[in-house]
Amino acid sequence: MDVRFRHWDLRLATLDPGVEAGAQRRSRMRLCWVLIAGMCSLLSGGSLLASATAVRVDKITVEGNRRTRDQFILRELDFKRGDTISLQELSDRLEFNRLQLMNTGLFIHVGMNIREWETATNQISVDISVLETWYIYPIPIFELADRNFNVWWRDYDHSFRRVNYGVRLYHFNLTGRRDQFKGVVQFGFTDKFEFQYTPPFIDRKQKLGLTTGLLFTRQRELNYGTLDDQQQFYRSEGGHLLQRLRASAGLSFRPHLRIYHQWLLEYHANRISNEVLDELNADFFLGRTHQRFFAFHYEFTVDRRDIRPFPLHGFLTSIGLQKEGFGLFGDVNALYLNGLYKQYLPLDRRWSTEWILGARLGLIRNQQPFYNSRALGYGDDFIRGYEYYVIDGLDFVYLKSSLRWELLNKTYRLGKAMPLKALQRMPVKVYLSFNNDLGYANNPFYAAGNDLPNQLLWGYGLGINFIVYYDKVFNLEVSRNRLGETGFYLHWATKF
Repeated sequence: MDVRFRHWDLRLATLDPGVEAGAQRRSRMRLCWVLIAGMCSLLSGGSLLASATAVRVDKITVEGNRRTRDQFILRELDFKRGDTISLQELSDRLEFNRLQLMNTGLFIHVGMNIREWETATNQISVDISVLETWYIYPIPIFELADRNFNVWWRDYDHSFRRVNYGVRLYHFNLTGRRDQFKGVVQFGFTDKFEFQYTPPFIDRKQKLGLTTGLLFTRQRELNYGTLDDQQQFYRSEGGHLLQRLRASAGLSFRPHLRIYHQWLLEYHANRISNEVLDELNADFFLGRTHQRFFAFHYEFTVDRRDIRPFPLHGFLTSIGLQKEGFGLFGDVNALYLNGLYKQYLPLDRRWSTEWILGARLGLIRNQQPFYNSRALGYGDDFIRGYEYYVIDGLDFVYLKSSLRWELLNKTYRLGKAMPLKALQRMPVKVYLSFNNDLGYANNPFYAAGNDLPNQLLWGYGLGINFIVYYDKVFNLEVSRNRLGETGFYLHWATKF
């Protein structure tokens, strides 16, 4: 008896991440497959009960992608036409691949359904439906020159002299292959001109990628030193104090969906005015007014997180080696070993934990220029509660942990209130977090006048995390540090 089922719609289980979450959604998905397999068995007189333990993917169709090419979407899947998938794993595999497509950042909605099921041959057709996000962003620049909003507001009296303005152009899917283009023209606190183009693959097997970039900046005000664990700035009304030129080219290799290798070669040419060398900090470039060097970076990453902008399950581990200076100019000679490990553990449907361990070790123990001696307080390497401080150094290590509770998980349909069709569907998640961080920075050369280097750092507090359109995260946090200071801090992470 040949039975064919058409258009199995499992939207409740597989399409909308806001409907259900975690174990409950997977449990319902498994129940769907059990029911389908049971119906197949009954309609075929029970002959399939023993044999229908797996299905073969006969066809994969993609719909809804106006710009993104089919071949890129199919590249992100861990199965292809002709593969066999056990019924026991089917629901988890479909959910894994749905999240894999969401993690590309190209879609705000992905659905994955069984379109046809031929019981005689145990063949299925998988239908993938996507809703593409908005890819082109011409962004007017009006941003702070300081490390974060809190420093600008308190320490510099929210002065508009410390603001950059201009235009930044992003395209996150230039040719439909998730190739990213970035162009920046900026004036103000820092004049900046930047170009970057990153195609994720340049070969037929879609494993080898490329990145190229060029950056030029110049600024009248610069951070010339650190005192009392805070950056010290000097502004010149005459000329520019610091000019930087950086050219870069790199390759990436992705042999597996979750495994990445990256090699990056950079050329740096930096110059400071005589005023900086003679009056502000002779160690800024270690007695020089210029700094030229080549830098090579290698990074190996395994990323098995479920939702990369705000993960709830899985882990990421990354190990990198960074060499600055190869003896051609004699300006810089540094070698660093970097490590990062992130672990996400769901406790039940609404509770989860986050653990982040980061470290850097200077393998060459010589004194480095002050300009190249940043440790904690820059970028993502910071301890909550110390946002107003920087800790320079050669080495550092930190452990950040959070206990998170889901307050809201809902998708809002904005309709005509949002003129851009790609943004009319707005997923929103809200989490309450209980945070606890520890860190340490070793500063053997520039610790004088500062209290936080070579000391154990501890910060803790509460936070509310907002996740909008899947990949835009805003954190409102109240944190307290070991100095007895309590503060309110704002952090955000978007594709911009």
